[in-house]
Amino acid sequence: MVTQDVRPHSTLRAWLGVSAITASLFVFLTTELMPVGLLTPVSSSLGISVGVAGLMVTLYGVSAGLGVPFITAWTRRVNRRVLLSALLAILAVGNVITAVSPNYPLVLTTRLVMGFASGVFWAIGVSMAMRLVPAHRASRAAAVVMSGISIAAVVGIPLGTLLESLTDWRTTFLIWSGLSVLVFLAVAAIIPSLPSANAVSVREVFGLPLRNAPLRLVLITVVLFVLGHFGAYTFIRPFLEANASATPAFITVLLMMYGVGGAAGNFIAGYTVNRSLRGSFVAGCAGLVVSLLLLLTIGHGQAVSIVSLVLWGVSFGVVQLCQINMTQAAAPDTFEAAMSLNTMAYNTSIALGALFGGLFADHAGVTSVVWFGVALTAASLLLTLSASFLRRRGG
Repeated sequence: MVTQDVRPHSTLRAWLGVSAITASLFVFLTTELMPVGLLTPVSSSLGISVGVAGLMVTLYGVSAGLGVPFITAWTRRVNRRVLLSALLAILAVGNVITAVSPNYPLVLTTRLVMGFASGVFWAIGVSMAMRLVPAHRASRAAAVVMSGISIAAVVGIPLGTLLESLTDWRTTFLIWSGLSVLVFLAVAAIIPSLPSANAVSVREVFGLPLRNAPLRLVLITVVLFVLGHFGAYTFIRPFLEANASATPAFITVLLMMYGVGGAAGNFIAGYTVNRSLRGSFVAGCAGLVVSLLLLLTIGHGQAVSIVSLVLWGVSFGVVQLCQINMTQAAAPDTFEAAMSLNTMAYNTSIALGALFGGLFADHAGVTSVVWFGVALTAASLLLTLSASFLRRRGG
């Protein structure tokens, strides 16, 4: 195992490298979730149901989740700059194939392969950024990289929806292939050599939850809130179309406002996690539950839809940053390995959330998908509160 920690001498280059990794997160995440805003046109174009179209998210998440611990361990001796460049190349080619695919099975196969690349990025990206800067700036670097999630929500996913309305969904994926190439060039030019650090074998990776109770609790918590969040979020467009008479233009605005909320939540959590990490996560989870209940109860008008989506975005921005910090706190000495397990839990839950959401949407209507989201995010909240109560009582 290589444990050398290489940090560049140039502060400017270090933060440019962090920016390149943030841009990588942006293109990976938008590629993964872009179908959320394109379900209706994709299903119409390829002659499939909306629920079946949701498998574009499901299959991507399956490979990203199940493959990452193995690939991360098998590549533990590969320079991380080289590995990230290869992952971006796969993303660029995959988006081209998606854009020109004549049938849905080829789209799904391509998304499956791209998911493997995405999963490995999630396992190595944050730790790469933290190694680029001085040790006392590592947490700030992680927060900058995680802001790519909010940027994707604010700009990427809504922009994909807008581009589809101006052109078509195939052109949208071609544009994202071009963006992937640009990020690939930035990574190759800016990020210095980064030999693997703190990577472990497959056996050691899967042994971590058995030996580490706090990490095990974090992983279960992540599974629950991701299942609920993405189960509902994957089908937000058809839900708003059915319940709020939302037009494609209004949905684009809502998704952008959701992203603005996510950016705000990420910013807020950047300050609150150091004061109360668990309290921040509890507040974020409670916000997820409330925002979904607002949509279900009074979210039939545009004003309430806006309030609900903004609150949803803020809450998700908070829990997203919290769960990364919770993972690091639970396994500081094996962070990359712990992140591979986190990625497996997270992306598999995205896949299952989209799958279950599709089943609910096709058989019980899209409103039932949002109720599914309420139940699972509430379960994550209750688990965290129960664990905190038992810890205080035991302490």
